[in-house]
Amino acid sequence: MTPERSEKLLNVLSKRQHNITVVMENVHDPHNIAAVMRTCDAVGIQDIYILNTKIPRHKKFGVKSSSSAAKWLTVHQFTDVTTCFEALRKNYNTILTTHLSSGAKSLYEIDFTKNVALVFGNEHAGVSDEVRALADGNFIIPQMGIIQSLNISVACAVSIYEAFRQKQIAGHYLNSSLPKEKMNILLNEWGFNNEEEII
Repeated sequence: MTPERSEKLLNVLSKRQHNITVVMENVHDPHNIAAVMRTCDAVGIQDIYILNTKIPRHKKFGVKSSSSAAKWLTVHQFTDVTTCFEALRKNYNTILTTHLSSGAKSLYEIDFTKNVALVFGNEHAGVSDEVRALADGNFIIPQMGIIQSLNISVACAVSIYEAFRQKQIAGHYLNSSLPKEKMNILLNEWGFNNEEEII
């Protein structure tokens, strides 16, 4: 690995965020998943969760849409809602689903300086009742048009770029939030030598 490549990957790793994640529930189109992955990588989200309870486990993702983003992310796949939420609760204090309801809060009311997980449902049915029942609440992206919905990859991009904006103002990108143990694991996965580990 060239020094330039090493420097770039270390710089990217130093900005990875440990306290925000995206969950995709039963998203059918692998290209939508891949587009979400690409955006997550762009704003420094390392961990993403894919929950498939009604469709088969995804074997691969849309390479053209992700530009190989999947290989730089830690992807957690689940086929059981309870197990998925148990894993989420270990790292995220607040879990919010995208759902148009009377009690839903605006995206711009969410405090993304805290530990937050955002759940996006599939292209047709949205987030399931089971998942909404386990979450801490719902959020919506304010819209002025007649059609009150966005493609999942667009909705995710809008949402996590608001998170990016808040976290950048708060200085979250000045120092890595990943535990050193995880950083070393990622360094190895990304092709670094052992002597290049973070101590």
